[in-house]
Amino acid sequence: MFEAKPYFYGTGRRKSSVARVRLYAGTGKITVNDRDMDDYFGLETLKLIVRQPLALTGTADKFDVVCRVAGGGVTGQAGAIRHGIARALLQSDAELRPELKKAGFLTRDPRMKERKKYGLKAARRAPQFSKR
Repeated sequence: MFEAKPYFYGTGRRKSSVARVRLYAGTGKITVNDRDMDDYFGLETLKLIVRQPLALTGTADKFDVVCRVAGGGVTGQAGAIRHGIARALLQSDAELRPELKKAGFLTRDPRMKERKKYGLKAARRAPQFSKR
């Protein structure tokens, strides 16, 4: 559908989610994994998170967003898409960098689930102590 058209690309990550985002010249339609964004994300807050970089830069009606996202849960995926959109917007116009940076959309959220250690039940949870 969009293959022949030129686009701007950005990879977004948050927690264990990875989003591959493409911005095409268009009218503001957002597609996630071949589904409409309103269909993919149930919560309004998640839809708001995805739209944030476009709203901040005033480019919401200039680009169609097509993204593939995998891994993690819906909140992590929404954050990954936001990160990817911000990076793709930078490719389209480098002068958007100061406002995207100030809003924190270019920073990858480093918080990840801590790995489980041997001898423990979870990352830090020790087995219950038993005197006898």
